[in-house]
Amino acid sequence: MNLRDNLRRLLVRFYARRVEGHLDHDQVPKHIGVIMDGNRRWAKAAGSTTAQGHRAGADKIEEFLGWCSETDVEVVTLWLLSTDNFDRPEEELVPLLGIIENVVSSLAADGRWRVQHVGTPDILPSRMQTVLKEAKESTAHVDGIVVNVAIGYGGREEIADAVRSMLLDHAERGTSMEELAENVDVDMIGKHLYTSNQPDPDLVIRTSGEQRLSGFMLWQTAHSEYYFCEVFWPAFRKVDFLRALRDYAARHRRFGG
Repeated sequence: MNLRDNLRRLLVRFYARRVEGHLDHDQVPKHIGVIMDGNRRWAKAAGSTTAQGHRAGADKIEEFLGWCSETDVEVVTLWLLSTDNFDRPEEELVPLLGIIENVVSSLAADGRWRVQHVGTPDILPSRMQTVLKEAKESTAHVDGIVVNVAIGYGGREEIADAVRSMLLDHAERGTSMEELAENVDVDMIGKHLYTSNQPDPDLVIRTSGEQRLSGFMLWQTAHSEYYFCEVFWPAFRKVDFLRALRDYAARHRRFGG
């Protein structure tokens, strides 16, 4: 690494410390959702393979969670694999599934996070379902950040699953359709979401410069703040994270009012 690169790194560290020193911990979001975008474009720019891009993105996750643990963040939702991603070519999807399995196992083995799955398990390979189940069971006792791993996740699918679950629940209770229709409200549906009993995301971060949700937590993000970062996910730095928190703290949240 040359002198210019060393100088740039020192300046970034100095700036990060300055931003962190002015961060108001009372204004830190309790739940952060992350759309980790740009692995493939990062790989292309670096002259690497797509699989190497996904591995680099996976390596960033525990570092990111470490930054969150230095603040008062309580819940982090990581979008690792959408339902749409299953349309990718097999030569990309198969290695990606293996990388994600390793991520989940690593998070569970770390001992600092309480891992929970959000998504439709039935569309996942049986091995992935086993890994997710074991991760949840082995970390259930952990008193740390709740890490939702969104795998096989789609926002519309979640809402459909919630409504289906609600209908089945009330059918078992013997509730008539007329009575259900009269009493159904947002809270009733919310209790059947994948993130039931969790706070909605206060802040959603999306990397790579794309400015859209792509179906991420459509119900829960109704009043969330969004932060779109130009950096590809594997290159996401602590200073980028701190900038997102600083930007969030500077906003006046109205919650639709």
